[in-house]
Order: sequence, then C-alpha cells, then structure tokens
Amino acid sequence: MRKIIESTLNALDAAGNIRRLPNQLVDKRTVDLSSNDYLGLASDKDLQLGFEESGIWRSSSMSASASRLLAHRQSEFVSLENKLAQAYGRTALLFNSGYHANTGMVSALGAMPGAYILADKLVHASIIDGIKLSGAPFARFRHNDYGHLERLASKVARDYPYIIIIAESIYSMDGDRADIEALVSVKRKFPESVLYIDEAHAVGVEGPAGLGLAKASPSFSDIDIVVGTFGKALASTGAFAILDTYMRDFMVNKARSLIFSTAIPPINAAWTEYVFTSALEMDDRRERLRKLSARLAQIIPSSDCSQKPSHIRPLLVGDPKQAVDLSQKLAAEGFDVLPIRTPTVPPGTDRLRFSLSASLGEHELDRLSHSLKRIL
Repeated sequence: MRKIIESTLNALDAAGNIRRLPNQLVDKRTVDLSSNDYLGLASDKDLQLGFEESGIWRSSSMSASASRLLAHRQSEFVSLENKLAQAYGRTALLFNSGYHANTGMVSALGAMPGAYILADKLVHASIIDGIKLSGAPFARFRHNDYGHLERLASKVARDYPYIIIIAESIYSMDGDRADIEALVSVKRKFPESVLYIDEAHAVGVEGPAGLGLAKASPSFSDIDIVVGTFGKALASTGAFAILDTYMRDFMVNKARSLIFSTAIPPINAAWTEYVFTSALEMDDRRERLRKLSARLAQIIPSSDCSQKPSHIRPLLVGDPKQAVDLSQKLAAEGFDVLPIRTPTVPPGTDRLRFSLSASLGEHELDRLSHSLKRIL
C-alpha cells in the first residue's frame, strides 16, 4: 500500500494540491485574513480575564471522561443547552464539532425508510459525508436555485415521502447567502419534508443578537433543524443543534457521532456559555464587521451585485499553483491569506478566501488594497 499512497501524494504535489500542516508561528505583525474569528474574540484578553474572574470554571472538570449518554459530569452541558434554548425558543443539543453534528444528524435522518435527501451543490463536506453514511438516495440542486430544488422534490415525492432539504445560510467558500424564505416556501409544499440549515458562518455574526439568519426569519418555526458552531465567531469549540423535542430525542438515540464520542470537556462548555452570553450583547462588533465587509467588497468586487457583502470574500484564481503563489506574495506583504484548492472547492475555482474579523482596522484593509494592486 505504501507505493499507492506515495503515488497519490506525488500526484497531489504535481497538481499543486498537496497540503501540509503549518509548523511555524505566524508573526504577530501579520494580518490574519484566514481564520474564522469573526468577532475578534479568540484573542480577547478582557473576555478571558472576565471568565477567570467569574470563578464559574472552578467546579468544572477538565474531561467528561465518557459520552453524553454515560458521563456523570453533565451540569455544564445542561446549563449551556438551557441557555441556547432560552435564546432560540426551542430545545438544543450539543455536539463535539460541526463535523460531528452534520455527519451524525444527516446520517440519522437519511437512514429513515422513505427518506430522500436534496442538498445544495455547495454544502460543506461534513454534510456530504453524512449523506454518504446514511445510504439514502440523494440529489444536489444547483447552488441557490430553488426552482431546481422544487422540481427535484416534485419528481421524487411520489416515491419518497420524507424529503430532507439541506442548505447553509452563509456558504463558507463564497460568502453568499441562502434565501431562507425561498427554502421555507419549497418545504411547505411537501408536508412531510425536513428543512435543515447549517449556520456555522452566521452564528455570532448575523441576525438578532447574532443568533443567525434562520432566527431572523419570520419562518423560523418552519425550519426543523438549525446547526451552529462555537469554533468560529464564538471563540470556542463544539457545535449545537436547535430543534424540537421529538427531534432532539431522536438524535440522542440515532446520531452515532453523539452516542459514540466522548463529550467535550465540561470546562469548555462553561467557557462556551460565558462567551455565548457575552456575544449576545456585542452588536457593536457585528456592526463593525458589516462595515469592514462592505469595504472589502469594494477592494474585491463580485460579479453578483445582488448579494449583500459578507465577512467572507473569495478572490478567484482558477489554478492551484497560482493560488499558492499569490498567497505567498501576500504573506511577504504581511497578510496571512491561505489558498483554497480542490477538493475543498470545485476544480477551476481555486481561490484565496479572505475572512474578516471585527478586530481588524480599516487601515489594514487599505494596506491590503494597495498590496493587491501591486501584486495582481
């Protein structure tokens, strides 16, 4: 097997798609435009100090030592889920990561007899893996094309009573938004369907108190499952689902990623609740991020003028080696912007993905603009 593995690696290298884990620290003077620290909380010393001084962590264990179904150390998990339920008005369920949430829940839903999955063409790899694990028949509708979604649903509804519609509210590689109302409109035409929306890149940033685009929708009650993560805007780790009680009970019994994984450390859940509660009041940071997003949209224009600018902005290059080269040139200018290549994005759409943080200064984006003009 060594030969075929080495051959695979050599082919990736030749195509410009080889990946390696970074092994050096990024210079603190480098402007971070790659991570998902959208509110600038990951390095917020005041937030960390507030958590330390609160003392709420003192009784928290460093390890759950077992899965949620077996662990005795549950109070932090229950407290966090209750806080989420209070904010969203529906029950919540924690997962170890967004990947765990999507693979576990999508595979559980898809495994039900009579299920058929319809997913947006650009949904995250974790959703695709969940679909594959489920063994369910599925199709991909064209990105943000809800007419195509409805036609596919109408075609399969005769043979499959349970249609599962999956989309993201903000797409991680393009930064564009789904039309929540259009998704709900299609869902309502198929009474036994389930609407599943991944809000990994919207939670903390969009909607009332940063609760996401789904929560901002007047049709929130029609969305069966909302997925959010803590590892991006909320400076922690793990994920959660917002869902009705019957669906939560189903996932506790059928989501294998939940059942067979040691739970996150209780002290981590305590930190997450502290950050989540604090972030509910951070409208000033969200407004600052919106202004920075509008400025970046001027620097890197999009062909789709109908889309409201988001905190994620792609610069399409189209070739993996050129994307790496451009990333290196920007690094020399003091900007950390990593290349995104196949298979993360479709072939021919290799890019740099610019990801903003509320902690950035406008002068840093001005400097980026000058650098791009010199390099491109």
